[in-house]
Amino acid sequence: MRLPSLGFEAGEHVGAIRCLEHGYPTPLARWHCHDEYELHLITATSGSAFVGDWVGNFSPGHLVLCGPGLPHNWISLDYPQEGVACRDRVVLFPHEVVAGTTPSVPELDEARRLLEQASYGIEFFGMSDVVSRAWYRIRAARGLARLAQLYDVLAQLGRCENSRLLNRSRYTSSERVEQLQRIANGITHEPGQALDAEDYARECRMDTRQFLRQFRRHAGDGFSTFVNKARIAAACRLLASTELYVQSVCYAVGFNNLSNFNRRFLEAMGQTPSDYRKLHRSGTP
Repeated sequence: MRLPSLGFEAGEHVGAIRCLEHGYPTPLARWHCHDEYELHLITATSGSAFVGDWVGNFSPGHLVLCGPGLPHNWISLDYPQEGVACRDRVVLFPHEVVAGTTPSVPELDEARRLLEQASYGIEFFGMSDVVSRAWYRIRAARGLARLAQLYDVLAQLGRCENSRLLNRSRYTSSERVEQLQRIANGITHEPGQALDAEDYARECRMDTRQFLRQFRRHAGDGFSTFVNKARIAAACRLLASTELYVQSVCYAVGFNNLSNFNRRFLEAMGQTPSDYRKLHRSGTP
């Protein structure tokens, strides 16, 4: 989705700090999150904003800083039939831009404090013109000059006295990683208790497609593939170490019918569950 045709800067032209400008409607306007901080300025239209568990209204000048892993979306309700050419101006930058610097640099303390609060989502008032001008300077700059321009706008936002936190609880990318790891570990150790992707998505406060993308990125396999692998591995352990009937093993590891279990097992192991048990019990490799 990070295509120049959608308003992103081409990756070969810039480094870790990227500018984005897009109109509305756009495929980018959806409930989503990502690993970067997002400084988001609305330039046209009004509608409903969603940041974590906060829901509110927006209009031109609405300015929000979202931290990594904080889901968000802006839905315009008053755009013309032909759409608008520019609704959003965004700056995206990774955690390492500030947090990766040594704590012995006190000049960056106010930026660090700002980014800590961004895990809640911060709405700023009276800063839209400042950020709009800064956006153009950041986009025009390259290299160290771009970093300096970002630090300058973060410093101004850090000194802003008219702002509010949006989300009721802190939500960070590390929490997202821990959440996904807990889900993956639960599936691995008790695959028979695995929930549907929709249930895990609700638990993680994501839509299902977003959860599936995040899970694949974290686990290395798609959700269904990961669950099936965990179930087959558990079935192998039960077949080798217990006298349970194959049908009982099937249901114990979470499959709903025997024919599907046999098919999945054969695809994964190259043999049927019964043959696997016989070969294991006989000591044949």
